[in-house]
Amino acid sequence: MNESSQDLDCLAGIRVVDFTQFEAGTSCTEALAWLGADVVKIENPKTGDPGRRLRPGKPDDDPWYFHMFNANKRSLAINLKSPRGLEVVKELLTKADVTVENMATASPST
Repeated sequence: MNESSQDLDCLAGIRVVDFTQFEAGTSCTEALAWLGADVVKIENPKTGDPGRRLRPGKPDDDPWYFHMFNANKRSLAINLKSPRGLEVVKELLTKADVTVENMATASPST
């Protein structure tokens, strides 16, 4: 690096488990990743992050929207409803420094 730029690794060594979707959560964890944190994004194995599929009727080809909010992250597709999936996530969480989520609230039943 030249002397006019900075090495943004102040969060190097920090592990983040990312259960986010769309702008609020994904922009937060992306900022952590740009600052050097190791961010692992947990995605649904059947559909992936909802941001991957924003164009109805078009192929699921990771549109620019997904890339814009998920740069510098690693993704892991895990079925959170399976015993093995929960085991893997619990192991990740024991090694994580930060967990971030912004899941949608459940709809009230009528």
